[in-house]
Amino acid sequence: MDGAESDASLARLAAEGDDKAFALLVRRHKEPLYRLLRRYTGDADEAYEAAHEAFIAAWGALKRYDSSRSFGAWLRTIAINKARDRGRRMMVRRAIFGSKGLDDTEALETADPEPGAEHAVLEDEQARRLDRAVSRLPAALKEALILTAFEGFSQQQAAQSLGVSVKTIETRVYRARKLLIDQLDPDLRPGA
Repeated sequence: MDGAESDASLARLAAEGDDKAFALLVRRHKEPLYRLLRRYTGDADEAYEAAHEAFIAAWGALKRYDSSRSFGAWLRTIAINKARDRGRRMMVRRAIFGSKGLDDTEALETADPEPGAEHAVLEDEQARRLDRAVSRLPAALKEALILTAFEGFSQQQAAQSLGVSVKTIETRVYRARKLLIDQLDPDLRPGA
């Protein structure tokens, strides 16, 4: 395999038991999938775990993959479902054990910047603020926004991936952006 094969043909080969074909699919899709999940969860470790679970689930479901559909969109749907499942499990754990220790990201976010790297640190902080704000959006709004604004899906593709209408995607993206503006820049609120 030289890497020129389409995702659909690689998925077919992988479904027939070709481990190398699946490894190539993983290499092609791991970075965009991780970025999607990083934005969805707001946590690097959770994103990594959800991506891992998504690839395992995709491997097991390859025989059901419809090659007329984009493999990337199919994989993202699986990944979002895995992230939802992980989120539900975390909510149960928080309810049982409390949140102390489960969401303690402050230590992870405290950087020790190199001298003269203030600009990079500021950009990193802004990106983290955006990721945290996106991760706090209601799931339906978050999914629509991530797919269209960050993953480059058209509204039609996002609607197909999430099983809703294009108008629903349009409304969810509008509401998600409005909530983000309210969270990230209070000065842009109407009447402010």
